[in-house]
Amino acid sequence: MPATAINLTNQFLIAMPGLSSDAFSGAVVYLCEHNANGALGLVINKPIDITLKNLFEKVDIELDQGELAAAPVFFGGPVQTERGFVLHEPPAEGEPGYNSTLAVPGGLAMTTSKDVLEAMAQGQGPRRVLVTLGYSGWGAGQLEDELGRNSWITVEAEPSVIFDTPVEKRYDRALGLLGIDPRMLSQEAGHA
Repeated sequence: MPATAINLTNQFLIAMPGLSSDAFSGAVVYLCEHNANGALGLVINKPIDITLKNLFEKVDIELDQGELAAAPVFFGGPVQTERGFVLHEPPAEGEPGYNSTLAVPGGLAMTTSKDVLEAMAQGQGPRRVLVTLGYSGWGAGQLEDELGRNSWITVEAEPSVIFDTPVEKRYDRALGLLGIDPRMLSQEAGHA
């Protein structure tokens, strides 16, 4: 009998301490899409040594917005690490959209087209953004298997964790949404 399908779109995946993969150790992943074909998400708490100004220069866009230019780019995951992904609040009604945007039901939006970067450089793009290189992807049933092995715990995503919480506190804050103190987590699975 097939397992009941779960949909973790617009949730955080929080890596359990026993998850030893370098890419996901201590990671919080925002799931942009999860369906029968697999899952796609962006790690929100692993900045890399590139600022938005550096990234924009690589695509021939000048970014002079002070605070935005100094913001870090994040490691979004191990897939397509040369490609940029912009996680942002959905455009307000009446605001123009972008060429390639995935609207996360009940949540944020993820844009992969260059027009969002151009709008940001002109001060007209989304105000709250997290830019990654690469994404995290799982094939059909792969994430469910990892969940069954206690590699991750999940919780409804809270945009303030992404946009308002200092990077070094995002993991603890995501766990806090579940009422869990990180010191209480064990690497051992709790199977009877």
